[in-house]
Amino acid sequence: MTQFLLMISLVIIACVLSNKLTSKLGMPTLLAFILLGMFFGSDGPVNIHFDDYLLTQEICTIALIFIMFYGGFGTSWSAAKPVAVKAVLLSSLGTIATAGLVGLFAWQVLGLPILESFLLGSVISSTDAASVFSILRSRRLSLKDGTASLLEVESGSNDPFSYMLTIIVLSLMNGDSASGGAFLWQVFAQLAFGLAFGFGIALATQAFLRRFRFSSEGFDAIFIVAVALASYAAPTLLGGNGYLSVYITGILLGNHPLQNKQALVNFFDGATSLMQMVLFFLLGLLSFPSKLPAVATIGLATALFLTFVARPIAVTLLLKPFGSSWKQIGLVSWSGMRGAASIVFSILAVTSPAHMGLDLYHVVFFIVLFSILIQGTLIPFMAQFLGMIDLEGNVMKTFTDYTEEMPIDFLQCTLSPGHSWVGQQVQDLDFPPECLIVLLTRNGENIVPKGNTVFQDGDTIILGGRAGGESQGVHLFERTIGIRDPWRNQTISSLDTRGNLIIMIRRRGQVVIPKGDTILLAGDILLINDMDGDPLN
Repeated sequence: MTQFLLMISLVIIACVLSNKLTSKLGMPTLLAFILLGMFFGSDGPVNIHFDDYLLTQEICTIALIFIMFYGGFGTSWSAAKPVAVKAVLLSSLGTIATAGLVGLFAWQVLGLPILESFLLGSVISSTDAASVFSILRSRRLSLKDGTASLLEVESGSNDPFSYMLTIIVLSLMNGDSASGGAFLWQVFAQLAFGLAFGFGIALATQAFLRRFRFSSEGFDAIFIVAVALASYAAPTLLGGNGYLSVYITGILLGNHPLQNKQALVNFFDGATSLMQMVLFFLLGLLSFPSKLPAVATIGLATALFLTFVARPIAVTLLLKPFGSSWKQIGLVSWSGMRGAASIVFSILAVTSPAHMGLDLYHVVFFIVLFSILIQGTLIPFMAQFLGMIDLEGNVMKTFTDYTEEMPIDFLQCTLSPGHSWVGQQVQDLDFPPECLIVLLTRNGENIVPKGNTVFQDGDTIILGGRAGGESQGVHLFERTIGIRDPWRNQTISSLDTRGNLIIMIRRRGQVVIPKGDTILLAGDILLINDMDGDPLN
C-alpha cells in the first residue's frame, strides 16, 4: 500500500511539473498526461501492466462527472447567452452530423462494417471540454464574436449527444432495440430524463440553499459534490442521459448566486484539474503503443476526414445561416478537438457484449493523439492567422470566477453602541473618496442602503472601493449597456434596479465609482450586487 501511494504521488508531481514544460513548448498540457501514462504503461520504460477496461471505465466515469459538471458550473451564462442557440445546435445537430459523416466515410471508403462504422463516428463525434477549457484558460485566448463562449458551451454540452449515439448504436449491435418503438423510446428516455433531472435537481438545490446555511464552509462544497453525483446517477438508473443532466445542473448552479461562490469555484477548479490528470494518465496507461502502427492507416484517415471535411461541413451548415463570418467558421471548425470523452466512450464499446473486429480503443486513441497534438497546438496560431484574437477582451470573463480580477475591494465593520454613525443618515456622512456602501445587514436581513437610511446599533456595513476581492453577502454579476439598452443615457438615480446596487462601472478600460447623477453610456460594463435575483434571467 505504501509503495502504491508513493507511486501515485510521483505520478501527480510529474503531471504538475509537465504542465510547466508543455506551456514552454506551446503544447496542450493534457497531451503530457497521456504521454506520462504511456511512459508508465505496459509498453513503456516503467512497464506497469494494466489492461483493466472495466475499472478504467468506472474511474473515468467519475472523472467525467466532475469535468462536465464544472464545464457548466464554470461557464458564465451572461457571456454565453448571445451565442447559446448556435452552441446548442453545434452540440446536438452538429454532433449527429459529424457522427453520420464519419460513419459514412468509414463504411464506404475504409470498408468497415456499417454498424462498426457508425459506432466509430458516434464515439468521436464530440469535442473535448477539458482540452478546450485548458487551452482557452492557459493561453488567455480571447476571441472575437463570442467565439470563446461558443466553443465552451459546445464542448461542454455535446458529450451527452455523443454518449447517446454510442448507446444507441451499441444497442443495435446487440439487438436490444431492433423495433422502431424501442429505438424511439431509448432516444426519448435519454433526452427527457436527462433534461428533467438536470433542471429538477438544480432548481431543488437552489431552493434548498436559499433556506439553509452550512455551519462550516467546507460542507457546502461536499454538498455540491453530492448534488453533481446525484444528477448523473438518478437519470442513468432510468435510462436517461446522466451526462446531459450533470451539465445542466452545473450551468444552473454555477450561474446562481450561491454563498461562498468563489470558494466553490476554487474547489472545483482544483478537483477538476486532478480529475483531468487521473483521466488522461489512466487512458495513456491503458494503451499499448505497440498496437498503434496496426491502426495508423484507419486512425489517420479518419482523423484527417474528421478534421478537414466532416467537422467543417457540420459547422458551416449550422453557423452560416446565423451570419457567422468565414473566419469564425474556420476557427470553430479547427477547434473541434477530440479528447477524453471519446476514449471513455470507446471503452464503453469495448466492454459491451457487441462483437467488433476493429480495435476501436486504439483507433480512437490514435485520433485523440492526433487531435490534441496538431489541432490543440495550433489553435492559438489559427486564431492569430484568421484575425480572431480580441486584443481588448478577457477570456476569463466567460467563466464564473471572473470576480478575482475585479478592481474592487470590500471592508466590513459592525457599528458598536455609541458609534458616531449611529443615528446618522447615509447622506450626512463623509466617506473616503471613491468609496460606496454596498450592503447593510440588520438583524440578519440584507438591506440596500439609501441616502435617508439611518444607521442603528449592531448594523454591519460593507463598503466597496478600488482593489480586488469579495465579502460574504455580496453576489456580483455584470450587465453591459448596449445601444438599445433602456438604461443607456440614463442617470443611475432614475433607474429601477429592483433593489440591486450598481457598485462599479468599467468604461473604456477605466474604473468609475458610480454616483446618483452618473450617466450610463453604451459600452459601459456595470458590476451589480444582486440581492436575491438570478443572473440567468
